[in-house]
Amino acid sequence: MPSDLTRGQRIIVTIGVMLAMLLAALDQTIVGTALPRIVSELQGLDFYAWVATSYLVASTTMTPIAGKLGDLFGRKPMFLIGMVGFVLASALCGQAQDMVELVAVRGLQGLFAGVLMSTAFASIGELYTPMQRARVQGAFGGVFGLASIIGPTVGGYLTDNLSWRWVFYVNLPVGILAILVILFSMPYVKSKASWRDIDFVGAFALAAGLVPLLIAFSLSSTHGWGSPEVLALFAVAAAVLVGFFFIERRTAHPVVPFELFRDRTFTVSVVTTFFVSVGMFGSILFVPIIYQGVLGVSATNSGALITPMMFGLIGASIMTGQLMTRIRYYRFLGTVGIAILLVGLWLLSQVSVTTQGIEIVRDLVIVGLGVGATMPLYINAVQSSAPRHLLGVVSSQIQLWRQLGGTIGIAVLGSVLAQQLPARIAEQVRSLDLSPAARTALAQGGGNAQSLFDPARLAAIPAPVLQAVRTALAGTIHDLFLYASVAVVFALVASVFLADVPLRGRERGRTATEASPAFGD
Repeated sequence: MPSDLTRGQRIIVTIGVMLAMLLAALDQTIVGTALPRIVSELQGLDFYAWVATSYLVASTTMTPIAGKLGDLFGRKPMFLIGMVGFVLASALCGQAQDMVELVAVRGLQGLFAGVLMSTAFASIGELYTPMQRARVQGAFGGVFGLASIIGPTVGGYLTDNLSWRWVFYVNLPVGILAILVILFSMPYVKSKASWRDIDFVGAFALAAGLVPLLIAFSLSSTHGWGSPEVLALFAVAAAVLVGFFFIERRTAHPVVPFELFRDRTFTVSVVTTFFVSVGMFGSILFVPIIYQGVLGVSATNSGALITPMMFGLIGASIMTGQLMTRIRYYRFLGTVGIAILLVGLWLLSQVSVTTQGIEIVRDLVIVGLGVGATMPLYINAVQSSAPRHLLGVVSSQIQLWRQLGGTIGIAVLGSVLAQQLPARIAEQVRSLDLSPAARTALAQGGGNAQSLFDPARLAAIPAPVLQAVRTALAGTIHDLFLYASVAVVFALVASVFLADVPLRGRERGRTATEASPAFGD
């Protein structure tokens, strides 16, 4: 951002950036509540998961590409393209007449969401000096927590009182407001780059490698890791990504400069972010199963009981951003946060049918505190260590690896759930004093634990059988959170090797004045 911007102008631009990021983050949480109603109206249960998967795959693929384009042509054009496209795609989602059409336009919406997310974090890196940036990044990390808190509530309200289509239409007024704020407040600095500088081949190769990779992980829970479909997708992804590596090594303006991985701060931040995301997304996705399946809490109440985790995340994110500028060895903030996350995951792994709901709330607050401590730290560390002309690239890489970690973590843990749960339920049912015919019927009917989430079927299940199914589910959940904890241990070890890149005074040998941010530098 040009140095002559007043404090008020910078605040207005920041509000516009925050609105754009909130919109993209909110869309990932608000749609989930409306999905059952969408499937019912559009008659497409087979496409249930793909409404979310298409969005996630598209946004993950677009994130690093958008980051590089922002470095070449500036943040303002990318913001406007992303916002206009996101708003139009939201309107198309609301007009969808069948599930295939909805999945397709959700993918389009995800592309523009990837532009928004990568551009938002890079913009903060250019709006503020390193010392100021750490504090602001903490607040921006809290945006994700805020989206997780209000998303399900807003989605449920709109679905019940208006229509599921308003889950998408609500993006229009907020998006238009963000467009106007960015259009009139963010200055545009002409770039010396031209379209010839765009790495079209590299961008295509990256997309061609990530799409089959993410789809393969998404299919693993339903098709199995050894299925021909999954193995073929993995083989295609591996071959294309290897080719992508060699393409980028020979390109003047690569989408992903692999030289960045020589920087210890960048590599440690990427590795840590990836493994932390496995634990974070595992908690968000599987905790409702604990509430509804193991403890018998209603769906409405289970959603409300996850909220404390987000308050912990927001609080820790803001506090970490403040502490980074006040202590010398700030890298240990990440180590402490990951250790706290590890404790929270271990506590969640100890859940049984006798666990009290308040204990889960306590564990979720601990998980939120741990995750929140990492969110502003690593994005700010890589922005402080990287050359200015790669600010968008390094910012988008953190987002990319966070999304990859979440996608892969959910796929792996979901596969464990699908493979282990039926056998555990059958084992528990066999231990009951029932007739052979009754055991077979109950094992087949409850083998996927669907009875725990259907109130009509739940009332008809004998108490001993219900207890057996819940015990089996608790045992499987125990394994899930232990596996997530193993991933977080890798993050804990990696975090120790982070370098304390100076956030005050000098940054890579430059004075504070020379390091002050400026769009287009």
